[in-house]
Amino acid sequence: MNDGKKPGPSPEGGGSVTIGKDGPERKKGFGTFGGVFTPTLLTILGVIMYLREGWVVGNAGLLGAWIIILLSFTITGFTGLSLSSITTNIRIGAGGAFSVISQSLGLEVGGSVGIPLYISQALAVTMYIFGFRAGWLWIFPGHNPLVVDLGVFAVIFIIAFISAGLAFRVQYLILAVITLSLISIGVAAAKGSMQHPLTWWGPFAGSPEHGFGGIGFWAVFAVFFPASTGIMAGANMSGELENPRRSIPIGTMSAIGLSLVIYLILAWWLARSATEKELLGNYTVMVDRSAWGPIVLAGLLGATFSSALSSLVGAPRILQALGEHGILPAGGWLSRRTAKGEPRNALFLTGAIVLGALMLRNLNAVAPLITMFFLITYGMINLVVFLEQTLGLVSYRPVLRLPRIVPLTGAIGCLFAMFVINVPVTMGALVLILVLHAWLVSRHLKAPFGDVRSGLFVALAEWAAKKVTELAGPRDKTWKANLLVPVEKPEELKGLIHLVHDLVFPKGFVMFLGLTGKAERKRLTDRLPTFAQAFREEGAFASWAIVRSGTFGENLGAGLEALTGTFFKPNTVFLTLPETGERGEELRTIIELALDKEVGIALYAPYAGKDPGALKTINVWLRSGGPDWKLTFDLENQDLAILLGYKITSNRGGRLNLIMSVADDTQHDRAEAYTESLRNMLRLPDAGVHIIRGDFLDALGRGPEADLTVIPMEGETDFARVRVMVERAGSPCLLTHDSGLENAMT
Repeated sequence: MNDGKKPGPSPEGGGSVTIGKDGPERKKGFGTFGGVFTPTLLTILGVIMYLREGWVVGNAGLLGAWIIILLSFTITGFTGLSLSSITTNIRIGAGGAFSVISQSLGLEVGGSVGIPLYISQALAVTMYIFGFRAGWLWIFPGHNPLVVDLGVFAVIFIIAFISAGLAFRVQYLILAVITLSLISIGVAAAKGSMQHPLTWWGPFAGSPEHGFGGIGFWAVFAVFFPASTGIMAGANMSGELENPRRSIPIGTMSAIGLSLVIYLILAWWLARSATEKELLGNYTVMVDRSAWGPIVLAGLLGATFSSALSSLVGAPRILQALGEHGILPAGGWLSRRTAKGEPRNALFLTGAIVLGALMLRNLNAVAPLITMFFLITYGMINLVVFLEQTLGLVSYRPVLRLPRIVPLTGAIGCLFAMFVINVPVTMGALVLILVLHAWLVSRHLKAPFGDVRSGLFVALAEWAAKKVTELAGPRDKTWKANLLVPVEKPEELKGLIHLVHDLVFPKGFVMFLGLTGKAERKRLTDRLPTFAQAFREEGAFASWAIVRSGTFGENLGAGLEALTGTFFKPNTVFLTLPETGERGEELRTIIELALDKEVGIALYAPYAGKDPGALKTINVWLRSGGPDWKLTFDLENQDLAILLGYKITSNRGGRLNLIMSVADDTQHDRAEAYTESLRNMLRLPDAGVHIIRGDFLDALGRGPEADLTVIPMEGETDFARVRVMVERAGSPCLLTHDSGLENAMT
């Protein structure tokens, strides 16, 4: 229930706004200390610090332990800096890392990372409860483990259900307990616990569970690294912070810095306060060597309890954000919040997942996967910052600016840590991310915000354009049909859509050039985007533009002049046979202009009774090779006809015929041999070869039946002769004129 009020994000991207009968009501958000610093610090100072840091020092020695700690915190510290930087540049919404990634790389990428991140947060609650239970049973070995687990879950669920504010107040108490446990260790040091000589580099003996069979440096690193991965605990509350742009950087980096100092000092204290044997075999050495063991044990319990509570508070916020953007089914239900901004529905689902995981009783198999999803999230945040810095977009103006080496190192470090910890699990996690991304792409999500993906591709295109410009020499090997299609009346284009698509698919493009005069500008503006979108949905790129001038010729000429000066310029103008003599004169001028600009011509002439979309058999008429019948690489204005004929048949799976007319039977055999050789040179083994006696117009009427006849132009275009060709061929005709840049032989 939301009491008739609709919550939503605040204008500043933090806190919450409830829309009531009297208008927006501002709800005060959490501050830096309570909302970010405390949960982040308590998540980092967790069970590994209390139960495994001594083991790390025992295996690696003090220097080795410091190297492991510094490496771990360098990766997460750089990630924290990247998170802080991007937070000062955007209005971060609910969902923390999900919001950051989505606003930069799109909902598909954000969702494919956000879903596993949410699952990891939910399963992490179970892991922390298991950690709490281990400490509890060390004190009370007779208690039922399942009862302990369910009891802890019930307590943290009730706290999270009441409000995030109560959870943070509970964490203040836990922070006090952990502080007292660290003071107890300090008192022990002051009383003389540090009496053992330092071992700078350890024996890497392994663990008691495996009979101290030995272990490598990176395996020890893999055990410790999860200790440093709690840096998102505060960022997950981004939608409910008073000022996330300020609180996340200050709170996150302060927690990382303080926890790093604590880990380094504790390693030094442990190395001087216990023997190597004790460090390796006694996981509770910190309790035993402190001034007052019970408070350290209470700190251990508090740390695991706090981490579980932070995860149970943060996970529903991620789920609520995923639902709000329609990424998950039942998104409307998941996105609902109470009048106080609590995501109760998301909390119920999260609680069900945690409870189900508790019933499994052992999550060792998925524990590495949880770490992987955290690392993928951290790596993506670093990648986002690196990409935005590299693109140099004017929209990227963070208050906290970083050298590019920081996010790059963070991203590489996250990837490195993943493979060091577990290669098979890493590959499995990456595959799952890719599968989720493919699924989200297929759903065509609509984001309420822009992202930098278009800028990324524009940057790549600009780089490619510069490289292509630097390359000298002909580009006939890379030729593809890039059509400029003038449009006066949108309805006239309908019957030609399939033909135009088959000419450019899959790698060419179409530019629809709207020409005002016969149709209003608004009508063209409404229809041309629809045509372009239809082409894109069929896998062929299309764009559109409108030119306004006096006449058809002036319109098309102006568009041709402008577009042929661009890098991605059209190389063929697609025209239709004119109905009037006045239009014919304009077309002749356009043809001359196009050829002068090295742009080819494709002139379509319809035939009554023939569907221009039915293109199964294509006849390409070739010019005679006589009198010497010598085959060369210069086909003299026949390349475009051959290439367009091939494109249509390859896209339609139809039949291509190569046809030539000869004056008399004495030339038949030489013409057939010439055409056969040409077919082999063109690499068209399935094309039919037909030699027909008679002049061209007479032979045209006796050729194989076709759905489209392609004819190379000769000399100045005679539109009256073209109409005769159409009648003789008994099919629509496509007359072509090479630009000089095509070469069908390559």
